[in-house]
Amino acid sequence: MARGVAAGQSRASALALAPDLCLIERDPHRELATLTDIACWAGRFTPALSLAPPDTLLLEIHASLRLFGGLASLGTAIHAGLEELGFFGQLAVAPTPLAARWLARAAAGRLVETPADLPAALDPLPLAILAEGGRLGADSLDLLDGIGARRLADVRSLPRSGLARRHAQAASDLLDRAYGLVPDPQAWFVPPERYVGRLPLPAPSEQTDTLLFGLRRLLAGLAGWLEARQAGLERFALILEFEPLGSLHRGIDRESRIEIVLGALSRDMLRYQLLAREHLSRQALPAPVDALRLEADAPRPLAPPRADLFTADTGKDGDPGLLVATLRARLGADAVHSLAVHPDHRPERAWHTADLASAGQHSAKVRSTTLPAAPRPLWLLPEPRPIACPPSENLLAGPERIESGWWDGAESEVSRDYFVARRRDHSLVWIFRERRPPHGWFLHGYFS
Repeated sequence: MARGVAAGQSRASALALAPDLCLIERDPHRELATLTDIACWAGRFTPALSLAPPDTLLLEIHASLRLFGGLASLGTAIHAGLEELGFFGQLAVAPTPLAARWLARAAAGRLVETPADLPAALDPLPLAILAEGGRLGADSLDLLDGIGARRLADVRSLPRSGLARRHAQAASDLLDRAYGLVPDPQAWFVPPERYVGRLPLPAPSEQTDTLLFGLRRLLAGLAGWLEARQAGLERFALILEFEPLGSLHRGIDRESRIEIVLGALSRDMLRYQLLAREHLSRQALPAPVDALRLEADAPRPLAPPRADLFTADTGKDGDPGLLVATLRARLGADAVHSLAVHPDHRPERAWHTADLASAGQHSAKVRSTTLPAAPRPLWLLPEPRPIACPPSENLLAGPERIESGWWDGAESEVSRDYFVARRRDHSLVWIFRERRPPHGWFLHGYFS
């Protein structure tokens, strides 16, 4: 811009002013994907949306005004959300889709609330607005310009029969739709059932903070997609696309997929970002990241938060799901487990490690049928410890006979009589006496 390059110039003129100018071809496919991504996000304001490529999104907002406090508040919320997504939008409101589109293009910020106000808002717009979106050919525009039309009001004053004879009937049709004289139905946008967002980075990077900055842009779009469904996720995938580095790195995978488990059904983007940071901080990157991709599916309905109508908020309870998800992200999925009961009479084999997702269901299933009614200590020793024969007055409960394990071989079979005993320091312990010679006594656990 400092050298005089401006929008609307030809390539030759721009390169003459700045020979080292970097020219990038437009990518219609990427533009449509971006517009679709914005439409998914805009579903948080209204479910009635229409795409008007290449760069316009139409929102039917009449039913949403009360929810957002009126037009001004809704416009502020849309501007703030677009800025969070990394875009700048020109907004306008009108009773017809085409009028709203023209006003957003030529008179951004204009709010027209009733059809009676449309002529005053649209008449001053320039003639070139009729070509917006490729709706009117250049020959028709040249014809209208040649007969002195400069504004939409000038075109409206022309005889419709004369325009039809000169093959400019399309101009009259456009004006009828914009001014609300004929219906202008739109094709509704249907959000995809699976969210996929992609963000090419301005420059390849290996810095976690840079990747998180780009991820916030993708999470903003995901949040709108979830809010439109009043749903949440239990997991999502972050894909890192690496910069191609030539033949020396031919063996490196082109992308790396990170599965992020949230620990609970959630739509809290701060939670998403926290867990993504934990994963990225321990992720070894074989090459600089060229683009980020976010994939999410299987959204589930999310109940609104419960609120007490009569008492003040006393603070939120702890979130064990977030703690577990953070530990798994920091230490690895295989490093964090839960304990589950196992149907075996031998105490040392009556439990096992289990996956966090299935431990509760499995434990509940076993608890209902096989858990013993006799007391069990909270702390079980890894190996029983030999002790001297206790005085009989210190044996408080028992014996409980446990004989089991013959199916695992002679070395795994047990035959014991268990007792609850009191020690000299008055602590309670779980001890047993071997029923087989030499009938030794052993300490096996401590009660809390």
